Amino acid sequence: MVDTEPQVASGKVLWHFTMSLDGFVAGPNRSMDWMTGFSVRPGLVEEYVETTGAVLGGRDGWDAAGEFRPYGGAWHGPIFVLTHHPEDATPADGVTFLNCDPAEAVRIGLAAAGGKNLEVLSPTIGRQLLGLGLIDEIDLHLAPILLGEGIRLYENPGGVPIRLHHVDAGDPVSAVNVRYRPSAT
Repeated sequence: MVDTEPQVASGKVLWHFTMSLDGFVAGPNRSMDWMTGFSVRPGLVEEYVETTGAVLGGRDGWDAAGEFRPYGGAWHGPIFVLTHHPEDATPADGVTFLNCDPAEAVRIGLAAAGGKNLEVLSPTIGRQLLGLGLIDEIDLHLAPILLGEGIRLYENPGGVPIRLHHVDAGDPVSAVNVRYRPSAT
């Protein structure tokens, strides 16, 4: 199944990640170097650049990524980093460090997004927002790689499973089938 629906800017809270087939969104030590060399649908990055109004991330990811700018620097807009210690964060242009609850961070981010989407780029914050009912969509790009360790998209030991409805499918509860072969490279 291929994602063919264009992205729209409709003020959604979008939990968005490229994820390894075994469920990791970052490698060991939050490394992101594994993400290179994969292709996506033509025009997809440009759609995200156009439809994203603001980004919400976490402090651990921010510290690991440094002056990371989404979509290879093609996107420009407000970035909000949720942290318990904004006082020791290194200031950066266009970045606001917030010390508030996740629901308040979403309110601030959506206001700054100006009717476009607020992208959540943190597994921890995304999990919290999902539990609060504040995630409108989860947008995943499965990369054909098995990392074996790193930071998982979602962990909730002992919690209740969260059922999802597939947005682009005729049957919203249908499973998505993927099929790969191991590669020598």
